[in-house]
Amino acid sequence: MTQFVLSHNPQVVSQSLPIMSASELANGLSGQGMQGVNVSALQHPHWKVRVESDLAPEALAQTLLQAWRRFRKSNGVQADFTILALGGRKDGAATTNSLLQTGSWGVDVVETDRPSEFLGSINWEGLKAGRPADAIFEIHDLPQ
Repeated sequence: MTQFVLSHNPQVVSQSLPIMSASELANGLSGQGMQGVNVSALQHPHWKVRVESDLAPEALAQTLLQAWRRFRKSNGVQADFTILALGGRKDGAATTNSLLQTGSWGVDVVETDRPSEFLGSINWEGLKAGRPADAIFEIHDLPQ
């Protein structure tokens, strides 16, 4: 079973792109027809939603981003930006009360109209360099 804990990192500045609460996000994603995917809201300042599925991590990330875009569009948002899923598997020991447990994935969902600049600003290439290839992913959902 693949388990994600998601954060939301909106980089598009627009009044028509509201910040979503954890419950709004969980309910909205749940209503987007993701078969075999369980979504639940979290009570945490950084992590917003837990997503669980039997899908492989990259397939789950792609499914999630497509649902995210459908959810934004269903709310009347002109989704003409890139949505990124930047994931890293927790391979080290986790603290007892941490939402991100060993084997789970921390996934930052980023809405941006400048993906290359954003990735450069967080030194994504450097962050990836220190990780095994199967412990990190970068999925782009481009505007259509």
